This record gives sequence, structure tokens and C-alpha cells, in this order.
Amino acid sequence: MKILVLNGSPKREKSDTLRITRAFLDGMAEAGTQQVHTIHVIDRHIEYCTGCFSCMRSGGRCVQDDDMREILEEIVQSDLLILSFPLYCYGMPAPLKALIDRTLPLSRMTMQKVGERYEHVAQTDTSHLRYVMICGCGFPNSRHNFEAARMQFRLLFCGNDPILTVPESPMFNAPEAAVATEPRLALVRQAGRQYAKSGAIAADLLEEICSPMIPEEQYAAIVNAGA
Repeated sequence: MKILVLNGSPKREKSDTLRITRAFLDGMAEAGTQQVHTIHVIDRHIEYCTGCFSCMRSGGRCVQDDDMREILEEIVQSDLLILSFPLYCYGMPAPLKALIDRTLPLSRMTMQKVGERYEHVAQTDTSHLRYVMICGCGFPNSRHNFEAARMQFRLLFCGNDPILTVPESPMFNAPEAAVATEPRLALVRQAGRQYAKSGAIAADLLEEICSPMIPEEQYAAIVNAGA
């Protein structure tokens, strides 16, 4: 399987969320050989979409000459697209959002009704693509944080693809927290194995992965003590 990871964290390899993503990929690799390429979005030249819609009217070519042409080609050639990002203001970081905005060339200006909503008609075949969202958060609570990011992912990709939302994620880069983080990463690897084998992750496993690793009040007290 050809996997493209879009790392939306400005911290690049030091990203807390990327630690979770690597564990997921390790689990997938245990189930079979995977070809993985990670793009650190912050390092790419991606201009903001101007909303001119030229790409949607002229065969998918954007008027801007930057790295998005190459990135779009790689997206289309992949089998699995993993969006890995920390939660910023209840959504994805700006560099990753700019990249997502620039995927307009994959669609036409014309629209069609699918179910209860309208969607743009594709001008590039991405029906083979599967998607996974992995998002970490610095707050201790699982609820009332990830809802907007989860909804955007669902609306973007119109399916029931797996979403891993992990609170207390700065703990993954704290060696002293290994007693709590290593068991959680083992669960993430298990999820990766399940996904590679079946294309799905058990609901109870997802729920456990997305729960706090230590009590919320204890985590908040540790963070506040070091603030």
C-alpha cells in the first residue's frame, strides 16, 4: 500500500501527534509491507487559494506555480492519505488548511446532489483513496475539543474513515510519562494492524485510544505547575 502522510505540525519530526501516527504506521507495517512518504507541510511552498476557480474550469491546473502541483500528483497516486496534525484553535494548523484549500483542482465547478447535500463533480478519479485522521490535543478532555475537526474531516471525505483524536498528546514527547504513553502507543499500533488487515478499527479500541491517559485533573495540574 502506498501511504502519504500530511504532517500538519510546524514541529515537523518533533510533533507530538506524529509520534501517534508513527505508531499507527508501525502497526500497519506489522500486517504487511507499506510504502510511506511523509510531507512536512510547513516546509513546502504552498500559496493560499485565491478563489478564482480557474482550476475547476480549465482541466485542473492552478494559476499558481508552487509545490501543490507535485503534492496533488502524489495524493492521486497514493492508496491512503493520513492527515496528522495537532489541534489548533479547534481545527487544523494554517499550513495544512492551505494545502486542503488547494485541492480544488481535483473537482469541477459543476455540482451534483449526493444523498442530502451537494458536492462538486470530480475531474480526477480519487475513488481508490482511503483516509485516516490522527489529531492530538494539549487539553486533557476528549470531548468539547475535537468536534469541529472531526466534522470537517467527515465533510471533506464523505465517508466513515477512521479518526483518532488523542488528548494529553504532549505527554508522548515526555520520557517521564512513558509509563502512561507506551501502553497507549501499543493500542495505536494494534489499531494500525487492524486497519491494514480489514480497513477498519474496532469501536471499543478507538474509544480507548481517544480517552485521557491519566486523570484530567492530574494532567491539568502537571501542565499548570510547569507553566
